[in-house]
Amino acid sequence: MSVRDIIAAIDSQMQKTLEKMRADFSTLRTGRANAGLLENLRVDYYGTLTPINQLANIAAPEGRTLEIKAWDKGALQAIEKAIQKSNLGLNPTVDKKSIRIVLPELSQERRVEFTKVVKKMAEDGRVAIRHVRRDAIEALKKSTKSGGVTEDQTEAAEKEVQKLTDQYIAKIEVHLTHKEKEIMTV
Repeated sequence: MSVRDIIAAIDSQMQKTLEKMRADFSTLRTGRANAGLLENLRVDYYGTLTPINQLANIAAPEGRTLEIKAWDKGALQAIEKAIQKSNLGLNPTVDKKSIRIVLPELSQERRVEFTKVVKKMAEDGRVAIRHVRRDAIEALKKSTKSGGVTEDQTEAAEKEVQKLTDQYIAKIEVHLTHKEKEIMTV
């Protein structure tokens, strides 16, 4: 495996780690309505656990309101049950055509709690990035031992790997700061 291949592979892995962390962030409840809040919800639809986004359209028409419009009106009750069973603390209201969820205002204690959760997710992301870096450096050292890459190339590649690591950790910090601000905004 060449140095460029190793660098490209770790860049891809680090990008996937960053995207995973951002997806995890979107599932956290803040003071505002966000369709991503229900993204991982599975609905028991005719005996099959189906992602909610395959059964309905989720929109946030107002700041603290989610509206779920099922494509099949028969799925409304199943969606309501799934929301009630979830640990999201949401109370859905069903009418003939849709489900409305008004998100309650978060207390200050709950905001601080969510901030701690976000910090833990960010730390998990940083650790995953560092694991990718470690694996890349090991791959570079193996290439050097097998004679495919010179020591100078390995040293330069290690610096590039560290530079990529620093860039992705900085991106995690930016996302963390943004999410903390979003959570703490009343």
